Amino acid sequence: MRDLLPALVVAPMAGGPSTPALVTAAARAGALGFLAAGYRTPEAVESSLRAVGGIPYGLNIFAPTPPAAPGPIERYREVLRPEAQRYDIDLPPLRLSDDDHYAAKIDLAAAYGVPVVSFTFGVPDRAVVARLRSVGCRILITVTSAAEAARAVAVEPDGLIAQGGTAGGHAATFDAAGYRGETTAASVLAAVRKVTDLPVIAAGGTGTAADVAALLDAGAFAVQAGTAFLLADEAGTRPAHRAAMLAGATQETVITRAFTGRPARALRNRFTETYSALAPVGYPAVHHLTAPIRAAAAARNDPGALNLWAGTGFPTARPEPLADVVARLRLE
Repeated sequence: MRDLLPALVVAPMAGGPSTPALVTAAARAGALGFLAAGYRTPEAVESSLRAVGGIPYGLNIFAPTPPAAPGPIERYREVLRPEAQRYDIDLPPLRLSDDDHYAAKIDLAAAYGVPVVSFTFGVPDRAVVARLRSVGCRILITVTSAAEAARAVAVEPDGLIAQGGTAGGHAATFDAAGYRGETTAASVLAAVRKVTDLPVIAAGGTGTAADVAALLDAGAFAVQAGTAFLLADEAGTRPAHRAAMLAGATQETVITRAFTGRPARALRNRFTETYSALAPVGYPAVHHLTAPIRAAAAARNDPGALNLWAGTGFPTARPEPLADVVARLRLE
C-alpha cells in the first residue's frame, strides 16, 4: 500500500470542497487527495476523473443505505416550513430512496482504474471489492468502531479508515441512530487495530503536525485530514463556510442530523440549534428535503442555514495554498 498511500491523506469532502485542483495539488505536495463522488452525477464524476488522470489519487463512494421511513420525514418536513417561508422557497416532496448512482460510480472507478477507492456509510459487496481489485484499484472502507471493522474486513479490502468522532462532516458510522461522536481518532485506531492487521488510516481532529505524528506513533499507517484543507486556496469551499471557520473562538462544533438525517460534525449555527433535537434518522431523505433551504442560504451568503462541516481541529485551518497546509502538518 505504501506505493500509493503516503503518510498524509487529504480526505474526500463532498458538496464542493474536493476539487480536481485540490487533488492535483495534494499529489504535487506528496500527499494523496480524494475526489468525492457523493451527491454528484456520474457525468460530473467522470469529468473530475479525467481532470486528475495520471497522478496518484483516490475516489470516495457512498455505500447505499436503506430507504427512510416516510412518517418521521413527513413530520420533519412540517417542522421545516418556517425555513421555507424565511427563504421564500417551496419544500420538495419526499424522496425516500436514492442510491447516489452507486452502480454507475462503481463502473467509473473500474473503467478508470482509480488507484484508491474508499467507501463510506457501509460495506460494499465482496463482488464489488473483487471487481475493483481485479483492475488494480486498492480498496479502503471507513469505519468508526471495532465491530464495523470486523464487518469490513470480511469483504477483504486493502485497508481501513478509522474515523473518530472528532472528524468533520458525516460520520461513517453504520449506526446513525446510536452515534454520538464521542470517540477520538486515537481511540478508534486502537480499537480497530485489535481486530485486523490490515493497514489502518486514522482520521479525525487533526489540525497540527503534532496531531499527525501522535497518530503515526500510535500505529496508524497514514493520517487522513479534511478540515485542515477546507480553507486551502484550491478547495471549493463556499465563502460563507470559509468566513464562519475564520470566526475562530466564536465558533464550536456539534454533532447534528439536522441537514441530512445522518450524524455529522458541523459548526454550530442557527439551523443546528433549532433543528438538531428534532431531526430524524433518514438519510438521504432529509438531505433532499433541506437541499433547497441550504441552496437559498448559500445564495444569500447566509451561514445560518448552511451545513458548515468542520472537525474539532478547525481553529488551526488557514487560508493558504494546499502545499503550505501539507508542510505545516508535517513540520510543526
